[in-house]
This record gives sequence, structure tokens and C-alpha cells, in this order.
Amino acid sequence: MSLYRKPRSPFWHFDFQWRGHRFHGSTKCTIRREAEKIEAIEREKAKQFVAQTEAARTSLRLDDIAGRYWHEHAQHLAAAASAEVYLALLINFFGKDKLITEIRDDDVTRLVAWRRGHRARKNNPDNISIVSPYTVNHTTEQLRKVFTRAKLWGVCFQHEPTWPKHMLPVPSERVRELNEDEADRLDTHVRDDYAPLFEFARATGWRLRECLLCWTEVDWTTGQIVKHGKGGKRITRRITSDLRALLWPLRGHHPVFVFTYIPTRSNISDEKLARRPITYGGLQSYWQRLRKRAGVEGFRFHDYRHDFGTKLLRRERNLRLVQKAMHHSDIKTTLRYAHVLDEEVGDALERGAKSRTKSRTRLKVM
Repeated sequence: MSLYRKPRSPFWHFDFQWRGHRFHGSTKCTIRREAEKIEAIEREKAKQFVAQTEAARTSLRLDDIAGRYWHEHAQHLAAAASAEVYLALLINFFGKDKLITEIRDDDVTRLVAWRRGHRARKNNPDNISIVSPYTVNHTTEQLRKVFTRAKLWGVCFQHEPTWPKHMLPVPSERVRELNEDEADRLDTHVRDDYAPLFEFARATGWRLRECLLCWTEVDWTTGQIVKHGKGGKRITRRITSDLRALLWPLRGHHPVFVFTYIPTRSNISDEKLARRPITYGGLQSYWQRLRKRAGVEGFRFHDYRHDFGTKLLRRERNLRLVQKAMHHSDIKTTLRYAHVLDEEVGDALERGAKSRTKSRTRLKVM
């Protein structure tokens, strides 16, 4: 009998096997006829579970799915550290034993609400604020990526969440350009050992993480810098004369990393004063101090990228060229810099107005 009662429970329980998998639990019913209906539902769910597991050849537990996603894909991404954090958050919220096929819209809604209540520590430990909509959306997007990968493994979702409706509205990213006075102040206060990295960021428009080069990514023979950027995308930059003049003197400072710094604390022994690689976190901390000393407000390190794109478009007047230089997969992303062409558009409209005025004058004369 698959239905039975426990001595100290008023409810009927089910216990059956299907293709080597055991399924058991309480029906939450005290009447046998109602318990039989619940058991029939559980049997149907069990058949679907086994069929999907066999088709996917993987466990449907979120912990197992996330583990496989990490080992086969996420750990090889440029942003692997972030992916690991978001996967841990998902497992913390849903639990290790949650079946991915059971995650529906209501579950994602609760995830978003839970994530919106989290606090984020900025570089200043005393500055604690609510996480941004960007961060919440990144969490939802990570879950969507796990779903997408699971479908490649053969998992079939009958009630996959409608992802767009769970994305929070975010303000359009502003484009901040560095003016000459701000650039001079930053150049005046930057340390000599950090200066090459900032010059590289301004010359390439690469993101902070992309600027942390290894010598294996600098090919003097082909004259190219090749690196994996955002989303694992392969990005390249030709070693122009100015980049060569910037990078060539750095050879020999470190066997692996291109950009390094010299520790300045007086309590460090002489043998530890050798150059150390500039890290992501270290650069963020130094950038906050540098910006404060230089008196530059509202300019993030990422704005070096916006500064590069804005100035390049103003000089070349070619959106496609800027799109390629900044490695944008969609030109809609590049269009955020189109404001620099407003003056050119205004001149064209003015020329059109003058042309129409001349035409009307000729018609009156005739």
C-alpha cells in the first residue's frame, strides 16, 4: 500500500517508487478519498520529474544545476567572481533542494523583493545604502542565465518565469566627459606608479577590469593587445605608438602583470618593497582617494570609457567606428554618445532653413 497513516499523525502519507526514484510525504488530508487524489497528483509530478531528469541527464536540484553551470561555463567568464556571488545568493534564497522546474513567477517576485531589502557597503564603511536596481536586476539576470543553460541540457520548463516583467526600471546611463581642468588636476595628484594605468584607460576606453593586463595578453610581434572582456567577449587593441611608449618602459617590473605599484608604508621590510600588481579592489580604493585629492566630483573610473567614446565620436563623426572601437555588440548602446553630434545636426538644419528661404525668395522674384 502506498498510502498509510503514521501512529502520531492524523494525516495520510504516501510512499511509492517510480523508475528507481522514491517519493514520499504527507498528503495533509485526514480523509482517505481525498488523500488518494493527492497521491495521484504526486504520482503525475513524479513521472514528469523522472522524465525531465532522464532527458536532461542531470539533477534538477538548484544546487546541482548551479554547480554544473559554474563548472561548465561561469568559472571561465571574465566576471566569474560576480557570477559566483550571485549563484550563492540564489541558493541562499531558494534553498539547495529547490527544483529549478518549480521556480515560477511568484518565486522570482519574492526574490526581487528580498534582494531590494539588502544593504550595500560603499568604499566608506560608514556609507551603507540600499542596493541599486542594477544590482537587483543582475541577480534576476543570473537566474535567467541558469535557466537558459539548463534548457541546453534538455530541461523542459512548463512555467518558465516571464523575465522582463521582473526587471526593475533603471535610469539611463549618463555620459560624463572629463574636461581639461579636471584632467589636469587628476594628472597633478596621481602617483607615478599608478599613472600608466590611468593613461591606458584614457587611451583605450576599456573597463576597469579590462585594464588590468597580463604580459601574456600583450603581443609585441603582432602589435596587438588581446583580452577577454565583459561577458567573455574577445577584445583587441592595436599597439599604437602612444601605447607602445606607455607599455614598453614597464617591462621587467613584474613577470606576470603589466601595471604595478610600489608599497609606500614605512613598516614594510626592504625585501617586500618590490612592485606588486594593481588589483581591482586596490585600484577602486586608490581612485576614491585620488578623486578626493584632485577635487573631481561626479566622475567614476568607468567614465573614462564614456570620455573616450565621446571624444572619439566628436573627432571622427562616425557611430559605426565608435561602436567597433568600444566593442559594443548593439549600436543602440553607442547611440548614448550621439549627443555630441547635436551641434552638427543643428548646423545641417540651419543650412536647410537658409536653402528654403532662398527658394522662397526666387519664387517671389519670378
